Amino acid sequence: MMEDLKKTFLEEISAVNNLSDLSNLRVKYLGRKGIITDRLKSLSALPHEERPLQGKKINEIKEFIEADLDSKESRLKQEELKKQLLSDSVDVTLSGKFVPFGRQHPINKVLSEITDIFVKMGFSVEEGPEVELDYYNFEALNIPKDHPARDMQDTFYISDDIVLRTHTSPVQVRVMEKRKPPVRFIAPGKVYRCDADITHTPMFHQVEGFMVDKGITFSNLKGVLEAFLHQMFGADTPVRFRPSFFPFTEPSAEVDIGCILCGGAGCRVCKGSGWLEILGAGMVNPKVFEHVGYDPEEYSGFAFGMGVERIAMLKYSIDDIRMFYENDIRFLRQF
Repeated sequence: MMEDLKKTFLEEISAVNNLSDLSNLRVKYLGRKGIITDRLKSLSALPHEERPLQGKKINEIKEFIEADLDSKESRLKQEELKKQLLSDSVDVTLSGKFVPFGRQHPINKVLSEITDIFVKMGFSVEEGPEVELDYYNFEALNIPKDHPARDMQDTFYISDDIVLRTHTSPVQVRVMEKRKPPVRFIAPGKVYRCDADITHTPMFHQVEGFMVDKGITFSNLKGVLEAFLHQMFGADTPVRFRPSFFPFTEPSAEVDIGCILCGGAGCRVCKGSGWLEILGAGMVNPKVFEHVGYDPEEYSGFAFGMGVERIAMLKYSIDDIRMFYENDIRFLRQF
């Protein structure tokens, strides 16, 4: 009887050619309701003296079936692996698929260019928090509560004492609190204001520049900014300084460059003046030094700030700031 079972099993396993059928065969013979299990259960119906011999024969055929099933499974897996390797093989003689490279966003590109210019001049790069205390964003920069200058910056208030910074100028106060003169650094980063049109966005980028030491004068400020603007826009670019007002600098100035679109002849972009406003600057107000413990009788310095989007718009002749943030791939590919 066991020989007949073994013969039947061998015939069935020889006809199996895939793992699914092999699994079904395993269940048929070795499963909980399989043939071998039934044979083992039937031992209880035999006389007591016949059970050991029949049990031994059943276990021997069980071990034979398990070994044969495992061997067959191993062979079938190897065959399937060979088929998969052949079907997934790569013809190295074929031309490769083109994978387009990413490009630097125009804002980051201009920001990197600005940073590189100032780093070559010896400026370090500093950073500060974008969620800022009112003290650092306003009061330490000589803009106390109810000061009219606060109206110049439409501020996002998180609470009475916490704001989204409206400029990167707070970084200068934080650096001066930790470091004694001389200091010379730029502070690039994101800033936030409640404003949105073709030339303003609620989030934009600024670069603050700062230098403090003994004997720093407005001539030093003028020389640094002219060197920067000539590297940024070309050596022949005219530069002029106009008197202005900022609470944290005195005297203060607006810095213009000759219109790079019309060459100073007058156009729609420069409103016929031949000049484009590019950044604000000035000598650090002594009241700012008082907040950080610098002696204004011993030290002097200058600060300047520029909008990165403003420079990018001029550099690439873009008339709508919102294009930088619409993620139109046709626009971004130009850079």
